[in-house]
Amino acid sequence: MKQYKFKINGQTYGIQIDTFDGNHATLTVNGSPYEVEILGEELRTKTPVLSRKPVVNKPGEGDIKKTVSAGGGALSRVASPLPGTIKKINVSVGDSVKAGDTVLIMEAMKMDNNINTDKSGTIKSIKVKEGDSVLQGDVLFEVE
Repeated sequence: MKQYKFKINGQTYGIQIDTFDGNHATLTVNGSPYEVEILGEELRTKTPVLSRKPVVNKPGEGDIKKTVSAGGGALSRVASPLPGTIKKINVSVGDSVKAGDTVLIMEAMKMDNNINTDKSGTIKSIKVKEGDSVLQGDVLFEVE
C-alpha cells in the first residue's frame, strides 16, 4: 500500500502500511510486520492570522454632513432603501410634513413599501415621479 520514511532519534525507518481498518493497522517496519492499534487522532486547531493592516480613516473621512439650503434650514435628503418602482406620491413640493409621514409608496420585490420622512418640515423637492425605477441610495425627495 503506502510507504513512508521516518527519522526517529537520528535513525531512518522504512514503513509500509499493509492494511488499515478502522483503528487497527498492519505495518511493516524495516521488514518486520507489526499489528498496531490507533488510539486516537490528535487534532490541532489552526488559528487564522489577520494578514491585512487595519483600516485607518483620514481625518474627516466618513463624517456625515448635512446640506444647508439658501434659507438657512438643514436640508434632509431621503434616499431609496432598496431598488424598486415609484407607485404613488402622496405630497407635492411646498407641502408641510411631520416626521413619520408617508411621502410616497414604492413597489419593491412585489411588495408596497411606505417611504416616510425622517423629520418635520416642508417638501423642498421631489426627485422622482410615479412609474420611475430607482436604485438603492437614489435620492427620492428633500425636506427642509
